Amino acid sequence: MQIIVVGCGNVGQTITQQLSKEGHDITVIEEKSSVVQNVVNSYDVMGLVGNGASYSMMKDAGIETADLMIAVTNSDELNLLCCLIAKKAGNCHTIARVRNPIYKKEINFIKEELGLSMVINPEEAAANEAERLLKFPSATKVETFFRGKAELVKLVIDEESKLCDKALRDIPPELKKQVVITAVSRGSEVYIPDGNFILRAGDEITIIGASRNTMHFFRKLGLPTAKVHSTIIVGGGETSYYLAGHLLSLGIKVTIFERDAARCKELSELLPQALIINGDGTDKDMLMEEGVTSVESFVALTNLDEENIMLSMYVKSINPKAKLITKVHRVNYGDIIGSLGIGSIIYPKNITADRIVQFVRGRSASQDGNIEALYRLNDDKVEALEFIVSKDSPVIGIPLAQMKLKKGILIAAINHYGELISPTGESVIRERDSVIVVTTNTGLKDISDILES
Repeated sequence: MQIIVVGCGNVGQTITQQLSKEGHDITVIEEKSSVVQNVVNSYDVMGLVGNGASYSMMKDAGIETADLMIAVTNSDELNLLCCLIAKKAGNCHTIARVRNPIYKKEINFIKEELGLSMVINPEEAAANEAERLLKFPSATKVETFFRGKAELVKLVIDEESKLCDKALRDIPPELKKQVVITAVSRGSEVYIPDGNFILRAGDEITIIGASRNTMHFFRKLGLPTAKVHSTIIVGGGETSYYLAGHLLSLGIKVTIFERDAARCKELSELLPQALIINGDGTDKDMLMEEGVTSVESFVALTNLDEENIMLSMYVKSINPKAKLITKVHRVNYGDIIGSLGIGSIIYPKNITADRIVQFVRGRSASQDGNIEALYRLNDDKVEALEFIVSKDSPVIGIPLAQMKLKKGILIAAINHYGELISPTGESVIRERDSVIVVTTNTGLKDISDILES
């Protein structure tokens, strides 16, 4: 596809990196020449320096023949204007990043009136991920499939676990029938396990199953399944606002630390049920005073990665039972952070890029095919995708045991008209089924891509 990306901040560069890696023809527009030069040198893309909302600039970028325009500048209004111009000039698909909560209630109207293909809010998406983790604190990651009926959950196996030192085929039936273990991360390696694979302490496993079965699986392992009752959030930005609103609606006690007095006043008016503290969240005495040693969860959401990481490490040292969530912008910290054991890491720009890659792959595939969801796992080494099966798909009607799958492919679940199936060798995929595929073969665009050619 021919794609134009306007704005080369953290999100714009991540999107550019992912889409160029998938072989698309990318042109970026950014007002800072040094940023454009860096992006052009780093990725196989064209770069233009200028205002992305300019019609002449859009023409220079090839808007008249473009398939998609993505506007991810720091200004919501500029992003929407870019989409409007792109729609009129080229009639292509358009995606806008819109972050301001003021527009949240009007987003469907804006999307319809401007003909937007997608509106994405990285801060709200990050808050949604954090909320899922605080509702399921034993997990390091929680995602949903089949419109919330199935869950992808990651957890770390400790030495006391019933799964430790067991081959998958030897896992007790009351555990095995609940969920499918789809991927195992061990050090820098990631495996799509078979029945002979032996789980070890320290492995991070990815399971997929119906929501109720996932909960039952955790209970059988003796892991907590109830949501947290209290949380401290450091940083009062938009992600904190969205997250606090979700948590308060669940009856969770929320305390927010924010340095800026004006923002504290604003948050107090927006979130009257939350305790808003005008102070430095890195102040140990202040954290102690507000009960950090007994709080059930701690969420570091400042704009500084290093500050978030250090805060989570400190809280882990004084309150090891607390559920920790740390927001990080720079993905190249991944290997270092993973060794620190500070709970769940949220990368807002990756969440945004995944949503956009999902849209682009869906458009690149056959017209009848459809990617309903896409999640990148384990530093992009694994992907979990939900496909809707079209009527002419070559996977229909063949028992899974007889299906010639590529190496590194696992069919994790099938949704047949609302009935969730944990597949066996005898299971058969039918027209209009939704199917979850977990794979180390990244880049699948259609469910037919799972088959050997």
